[in-house]
Amino acid sequence: MTLDKLFIRNASQLITCSGFTAKKGSGMSDIGVIEDGAVAVSDGLITHVGTTSEVLSRIDPAAYSVIDAKGKALLPGFVDSHTHFVFGGYREEEFSWRLRGDSYMSIMERGGGIVNTMRATRDSSYDDLFYSASARLNDLLDMGVTTVEGKSGYGLDKDTELMQLRVMKELNDEHPADIVSTFLGAHAVPPEYKGRPDDYIDFIIREVLPAVQEEELAGFCDVFCEKGVFSIDQSKRLLETALSFGLKPKLHADEIVPLGGAELAAGLHAVSADHLLQASDYGIRQLAESDTVATLLPLTAFSLHEPYARGREMIDAGCAVALASDLNPGSCFSGSVPMLFALACIYMKLSPEEAVTAMTINGAAAVGRADTIGSIDVGKKADMILLRYPSYKFLPYHIGMNIVETIIKDGKRYHRN
Repeated sequence: MTLDKLFIRNASQLITCSGFTAKKGSGMSDIGVIEDGAVAVSDGLITHVGTTSEVLSRIDPAAYSVIDAKGKALLPGFVDSHTHFVFGGYREEEFSWRLRGDSYMSIMERGGGIVNTMRATRDSSYDDLFYSASARLNDLLDMGVTTVEGKSGYGLDKDTELMQLRVMKELNDEHPADIVSTFLGAHAVPPEYKGRPDDYIDFIIREVLPAVQEEELAGFCDVFCEKGVFSIDQSKRLLETALSFGLKPKLHADEIVPLGGAELAAGLHAVSADHLLQASDYGIRQLAESDTVATLLPLTAFSLHEPYARGREMIDAGCAVALASDLNPGSCFSGSVPMLFALACIYMKLSPEEAVTAMTINGAAAVGRADTIGSIDVGKKADMILLRYPSYKFLPYHIGMNIVETIIKDGKRYHRN
């Protein structure tokens, strides 16, 4: 089907998640359910939203390709706002070490973890990275993810970091899914700078940021702000400098210890603060008073057998919460959207409505695109999914099962696989 006119009618539930900014606190429960819903699309953009009878009164259905969505729920496409999907190699042996009780940080300290993937990624060709990343995107699209944020951070040098970002730029042009690129050169301290994190930050600022800006390879800069990785002061220096290069700030914050990353993110007006397993009460209050999206990654907590981030408390405090997969080769080799919904609702105590908001409009806000995606609103991109079941509540209920039947991206229809 070419980009033209599409009419989806008779949806048992149309879930609009209507809005152009992140939903906070109790507002996350407002997902805009329309029974017997319909959406009209023209040239990849949404033109009409309402009940089937309302939309039929405004259009000529003979001019449209028609999808009969009877017995199915229609939702905005999911936004996975935190992934590391471009990488070389795998770390299955380290997963076995964690099963026997080794901690993530102890593995990292003895040369495993991110530095292990750094070596494999540096040894990979452009084509190796492109085709493996494309396959992972296919899997995400199959699960209803129409926009994916991808981070560099497995090169930890100039050439490989830029190669990761170039792969994402080409995939954004070639793959149906939209790719939002984030520069994460400060993901770890590489061996050549061992014990000299300030010097490594200087290198990023001096050598890499100008190249990222020159090629327009990323819209965001992220940093692993964590004890034993990059301090609050180092993270702040990098992100403030990156902002002068046009890269908006994001943070890996308070994942392992309560370092104050949430507070730093709020103070910097970061677009998102991610992980937050150990965020302090004060940090949560600061996030609630800011426009920074709290992006929670329950698949990672599950994989590491760590306590989940306090999603219920964050929403009750008034935060805007997003959910994302954290797909990566180490701490979370999974992009399972079905599992993500189950963990968020069962273990983090989000309602199904809050989880849907967190994967749609709030995920869009976490990548700075809530004005164009993340909801079914007139004027937005026609990124939507049809479920095999009549209600969004099947997403956490049908545990671990992919119930997405049809993906609509920019008004084009894709069936799974």
